[in-house]
Amino acid sequence: MDYEKFFSDRLARLRSDGRYRVFADLERHAGAFPRAARHAADAVEDVTVWCSNDYLGMGQHPSVVAAMHEALDRVGAGAGGTRNISGTSHYHVLLEEELARLHRTEASLLFTSGYVANEATLGTLGQTLPGCVIVSDADNHASMIAGIRYSRAEKKIFRHNDVDHLDRLLAECDPDAPKIVAFESLYSMDGDFAPIAEICDVAEAHRAMTYLDEVHAVGLYGARGAGVAERDGAMHRIDIVQGTLAKAFGVVGGYIAGTAAMVDYVRSHAAGFIFTTSLPPAIAAGARASIRHVSAAGELRERHQERARTLKAKLREARLPAMPSPSHIVPVFVGDAVRCKQVTDALMERHAIYVQPINYPTVPKGTERLRLTPTPLHDDETMERLVAALQDVWGRLELKFAA
Repeated sequence: MDYEKFFSDRLARLRSDGRYRVFADLERHAGAFPRAARHAADAVEDVTVWCSNDYLGMGQHPSVVAAMHEALDRVGAGAGGTRNISGTSHYHVLLEEELARLHRTEASLLFTSGYVANEATLGTLGQTLPGCVIVSDADNHASMIAGIRYSRAEKKIFRHNDVDHLDRLLAECDPDAPKIVAFESLYSMDGDFAPIAEICDVAEAHRAMTYLDEVHAVGLYGARGAGVAERDGAMHRIDIVQGTLAKAFGVVGGYIAGTAAMVDYVRSHAAGFIFTTSLPPAIAAGARASIRHVSAAGELRERHQERARTLKAKLREARLPAMPSPSHIVPVFVGDAVRCKQVTDALMERHAIYVQPINYPTVPKGTERLRLTPTPLHDDETMERLVAALQDVWGRLELKFAA
């Protein structure tokens, strides 16, 4: 086989389909979010970032940076290995205690990313619970799908947010078999919420565990930022909650939280935890400082929601095709991969605005879009420049405006 030709041909196909991913070389300015420097060829220019998952700008917050500096000066850079060998530090212990407090659970467990947390936990439970059946929402994240596939457990897929379909699928299962209902609280491409209480009703009726991915909601919803389950008064009904430290909390890493026995079981059996070098202590320190700050900052969440509402209103006024979304996610419909890439290229080259195109396989073909993520730090002037830039690009590319 001509390996290089195979690779080149496949890359050429991605390019022709408009799905080849080009990474912008960005250097964020500490204390100046959402501004960044873009490195291109021999030039450096300032750009405005409109697609970051650092939803609250906590990646540059002084309390987070100070905590990381303190930990770095105190214990050094690396964790020293896997936690089973030499990598458990006091910073990991403190962070896991903080996460358990946040979700009001008995325990929590850190992973190197949210992806690994989902893959390792669902994979381990599905593989080791005898006769386990995992019932998964059709729109679940790739990391959840990967964990379910890895588990080789029987799987059933219910239509997105369709509680009646979930009920029918669970009714087909052996009543005595272990069952896990896996779903997300907030789906990040469309920005819609799960009917958590109704899903819990069905799961409880069929004696199934609930596994809730709160990745795009922790820090942003609920009185203390514990997520949509907290906002909806359903935290006590969730068996396993999974979250990230890389979005609203602005650092990196993932976790699960639940009963002490469940967490200990996953800790003792999940290869994705056992054989992976643990997070650097400075990361754990920064994440803990971020959680403590965000949990007490209700006004930050209020400002975040207001910014999202304001941007949606400005897009509607400009007749730009913003897709309906009840959350902080602001999708703008394009519907074609090549055109979507043309839009983002023009925004960058003409207006120094950075947005990544969202194409297949992240979203279904024909639903390609921009995914805008306003933060508390995107002011009105910044929003108005974005809307004017989008109007310019839409006109130049002769894209369809909303009615």
